Amino acid sequence: MDKIRSYSRGFGQLLKKILKRYIPYIKEYKKEYLLVLIGIIFTVGATTATAHIMKPLMDQMFIEKKEDMLYLIPIGLVGIYFFKSLGRYMQSVFMNYIGQHIMTRFREILLEKIINMDMEFLYLNRSGELISRVTNDIERIRYFVSNMLPEFFRESLTVIALIGYVIYLNPVLAFYSLVVLPVVVYPILYIGKKLKKYSRRSQEKNADVVSRLTEVFNNSEIIKANATQKFEMDRFSAQNREFFKINMKSVYVGDIVSPMMEIVGAMGLAAVIFVGGREVYDGRMSVGEFTAFITAVGLVFQPIRRIGSIYSKVQDAVAASERVFEVLDTQNNIIDGQKILEDDITEIEFRGVKLKYEDNYALDDINIKIKQGENIALVGDSGGGKSTFINMLLRFYDPHEGEVLINGTNIKEFTQDSLKHHISLVTQRIYIFQDTLAANVAYAQEIDEQRVKEALKLADAMDFVDSLENGIDTKMEEFGANLSGGQRQRIAIARAIYKHSSLILLDEATSALDNESEKRIQAAFDEYTKDKITVTIAHRLSTIEHAHKILVMQKGKIIASGKHVELIDSCEVYQRLAGRLKN
Repeated sequence: MDKIRSYSRGFGQLLKKILKRYIPYIKEYKKEYLLVLIGIIFTVGATTATAHIMKPLMDQMFIEKKEDMLYLIPIGLVGIYFFKSLGRYMQSVFMNYIGQHIMTRFREILLEKIINMDMEFLYLNRSGELISRVTNDIERIRYFVSNMLPEFFRESLTVIALIGYVIYLNPVLAFYSLVVLPVVVYPILYIGKKLKKYSRRSQEKNADVVSRLTEVFNNSEIIKANATQKFEMDRFSAQNREFFKINMKSVYVGDIVSPMMEIVGAMGLAAVIFVGGREVYDGRMSVGEFTAFITAVGLVFQPIRRIGSIYSKVQDAVAASERVFEVLDTQNNIIDGQKILEDDITEIEFRGVKLKYEDNYALDDINIKIKQGENIALVGDSGGGKSTFINMLLRFYDPHEGEVLINGTNIKEFTQDSLKHHISLVTQRIYIFQDTLAANVAYAQEIDEQRVKEALKLADAMDFVDSLENGIDTKMEEFGANLSGGQRQRIAIARAIYKHSSLILLDEATSALDNESEKRIQAAFDEYTKDKITVTIAHRLSTIEHAHKILVMQKGKIIASGKHVELIDSCEVYQRLAGRLKN
């Protein structure tokens, strides 16, 4: 008995905690919930009336043979089922409206939370895992809110009404019929606990399956190039079968509730027939009263069985809710500032900046000041800290020591949106969205066709754009599959130009271009950026030869700085790098 109380108390507290999180969203639907309540009252009242009408049906219509009952009882039955059907329809429609609407908002809330999280969070969590939380987990919660929750309240009220009715008809007989119910409480609570564990494992394995699919679709070229379709299918099949096994464990455990309740119901009915039959034989109960009683008992076990089934399935929603709120409750390490950066970025300063990854420094005591109109190039071996330097300006990370200053103010004091409004980023990894070419250039801004064409011209892209059937209105395929690598890179450069930012960050931005195209773009870009700050991670010597200052980075430190002609004579590391870049 103590275990039953412990399980039920634990589940009650958990359910209360989950419902508490939904209340701010649920309370906005008072009118819809009122209509749902009316529907439930209709349904519960009609169900109780179905049992009650059995008494006059047997006693007055069949035994006493009152002729008017031939008309009244059929009309009454039609009326009862009309209100029962109307109640179920009202409950179904309005609860589905509430559930669908809440979950639509929840998907948006969850996605907004995810895309506003730190880059560290996005790096550490697989895209398939996050997609699964926004889709699969939300759908499981929607099923709980739309279906299980209202059904739980309806069936609970039905049970209370029918138990009250059977006690009213015959308290002694009610005791014999309902005494078996406590027998199933402990198994149901135990099954619910097991199901919650299986549900969470199922949701985690679903995330693994989605992650595997995401990898396959995103890397289809390399898979086909290496003829590794069978290898990928074997990997996918292994995870897919694990997903199947976990789901079947939930089925084996969860589906035992309904037959168990059937057996208990049969035991209760058997007790009623035995004891009630003697009551009728002894004349202490009429045939109509017994029929009404046994009908009510039969009806009460149906919602009890459903409640047992709902209890087992609610664990699925509880596990999904925990996974969703786990994300919503995660706090950013990067705290947004309060100041709006309204002026152009005219000065950047790294003052004693250190950033540590585990035991190694990604940046170690960086000190540099960059002014408007300067073009700074970063060179160094892989892992030297070049990309991290750029990421600090984007506030993907905050320094563990020191500070980054923008126009003399600590970068942490600015809102991230206003900061990034002044920054354009072009990386070797090109992002093309499934929209028109013009929309890709003007990304998230109003499309000005003249400005789009000017940006494309500066990016040496107008020749190939003019050759497209619909020009700048051409629809881009997923990942820009209908463009070459060089064409995609030109669009990314045009996007940076269109944004007209005061700080340009280029991370191997011309790696897919041939030398002649790079020279043309470089000449146009030099003119365009003469009143801006440009920070470039170089992959070719020609990209950095004319930089105002070159920073040579190694193991997070700036080991040398200066112009190309200065470093080529004074820095052995740069000499080695310059030789590699030239080749």
